[in-house]
Amino acid sequence: MPGPRRRSILISRLADRPLGRPRDVLLDELRGIILDGQVPPGSAIPVDAVATAFGVSRIPVREALMTLIGEGLVDHRPNGGYRVALMTAHEFAEIYLVREALETAGLRAAVELACADDDEQARSAHGALDEAIGAYDGKRYHRESRRFHLALIRPCRMRRLLHMLDLAWNQTEPLQPMSHLGSAEREVLHADHAGMLAAFCARDAEALTAVFAAHHHRLQTAIGALPQDTGLFEIEG
Repeated sequence: MPGPRRRSILISRLADRPLGRPRDVLLDELRGIILDGQVPPGSAIPVDAVATAFGVSRIPVREALMTLIGEGLVDHRPNGGYRVALMTAHEFAEIYLVREALETAGLRAAVELACADDDEQARSAHGALDEAIGAYDGKRYHRESRRFHLALIRPCRMRRLLHMLDLAWNQTEPLQPMSHLGSAEREVLHADHAGMLAAFCARDAEALTAVFAAHHHRLQTAIGALPQDTGLFEIEG
């Protein structure tokens, strides 16, 4: 006799939400839960249960999920329903190559346009990373690492590049890759951050992109060494 059905992880995160939310709020909340790593890649997204949790019909839920499919955060399988997108290790590495190209271009432009206020934003973000390292908090480090990188890139003022980078970065967020690294690995990567900050504040584009290239290679190597058979990645057939 089968046991009781397990409650969807995503639905448990939606508990106590006010009912009858507008479509854009529904979309933002679903996206936020996925990006925060609260629902592991591969987790089912039951449309009826989501609609009930938000107090809406299935139509706005499906519309939101279609948007998230376009952003690479949700998959739809014929006769299998919706799920949080699950990538193979090879696909994951491809996204990091895209991010590297976009970040490199953004950093070069940012150095030329940055001002003292941008330096202060970067120093503040780096300080938050210091605190995450000291607290041995992997999830916090993951979150603050993105904030730091964007603090260096945002001064480029290139709206389309920043949008493309945001979309690419979001696709790797459900896995929370930085939170799976050990403390020693995070400390090595954080030393690169210090070098990036120094080069940024000195307006040295060549030094900044050189440190970033080494940092990104180190990051890709560390993530590439993560286990591929523990649910982090989809097994390639």
